[in-house]
Amino acid sequence: MSVYKSPKSPFYGYDFQLDGRRFFGSTKARNKKEAEAIERQIRAKAKEDIEREKKTGNGPMTFDVAAGRYWSEVGQHHRGSSHKNTWHYLELLTQFFGNHVRLEDITDADVSALIAWRRTHTLRGKTEDKDGNPVPTVSNSTVNRTTVVVLKAIFTRAKRTWKYPLPVEPDWRSHWLEMPDERVRELDDKEAEALDGSVRNDYALWFEFARLTGLRRNETLIRWKNVTLKQIVTTGKRGRKVTAQITPSVRAILDRCMGHHTEWVFTYVCQRPVGGKVKGKRYPITPEGAKSQWRRLKQRSGVADFRFHDIRHDVATKLLRKTGNMRLVQKALNHSNIATTARYAHVLDDEVADAMENLARSRKNSRKKNADAA
Repeated sequence: MSVYKSPKSPFYGYDFQLDGRRFFGSTKARNKKEAEAIERQIRAKAKEDIEREKKTGNGPMTFDVAAGRYWSEVGQHHRGSSHKNTWHYLELLTQFFGNHVRLEDITDADVSALIAWRRTHTLRGKTEDKDGNPVPTVSNSTVNRTTVVVLKAIFTRAKRTWKYPLPVEPDWRSHWLEMPDERVRELDDKEAEALDGSVRNDYALWFEFARLTGLRRNETLIRWKNVTLKQIVTTGKRGRKVTAQITPSVRAILDRCMGHHTEWVFTYVCQRPVGGKVKGKRYPITPEGAKSQWRRLKQRSGVADFRFHDIRHDVATKLLRKTGNMRLVQKALNHSNIATTARYAHVLDDEVADAMENLARSRKNSRKKNADAA
């Protein structure tokens, strides 16, 4: 029987496949026998829904069915470690809605209740830190990302791809929690020098590549098949195509990586062999490995209040200050909307002030010349 006990939950969960679709969630049962009985009911109901869908082309769909189908068709294909996050978010939603709520019956009131429930959760599910202090609840950004974004994606998939009628679809915008404007953090010369001087030797080429391109962390973990003659072309956020120009500096990095690995560009040298790895041998840098090395690099360098994503901000601000070309920065950062790029416009404030002062001086000189001529 496909029931299991997760150490993170007091309840048994279920996880099975029917007709190529995955069904998972919580049985809300603490006893295995009860959980197995509930799982049988869920399986029978899922089978009934699938058969109805085959006959009518648009059968009833409970939320857990929709979540399983979304995972099979979309979620499991998310790049890097994103698919693990998607799985976790779908589990959260299924835990809230259960296996009886129909997708078309989910209303604004249900979404409001979902958000209220999620806002009570604490960071990493803990109530106290190691010093006994209360752990804060999750941020508005986390609530939005783990509830509204995922639920809306399922509804959009249901409407556009599955042709499923949703007469009372929630008003997503009204449920979006306010978030502080994303800050723009730029490295000063001393901070940049401290980071560059603290990076581990076998991670140095990867870090230099990130500093040059401004790609997101997972986007820096490229394969050789992503490298063309003039560009690096890979898949980024929300499955969009991401390109990075191969400048002479980037080409020099790629050349130094040649021969390290047949598939992956950036690798590290194993120092602590675990899981069958061999000390001294090179292995591809993984998303989790990149996170760990970044945390250690920050600690060694002493650079505070700086995230890996801020490298992207640093590249953007310096590039805009150098060129004054917003469209160029938009293209370099692969922004689909220039409004996203506009957050860096503040770096041009000095240039705007200088231009206005030059205009004022020009007008004064013009008036003086006219006065002298008269």
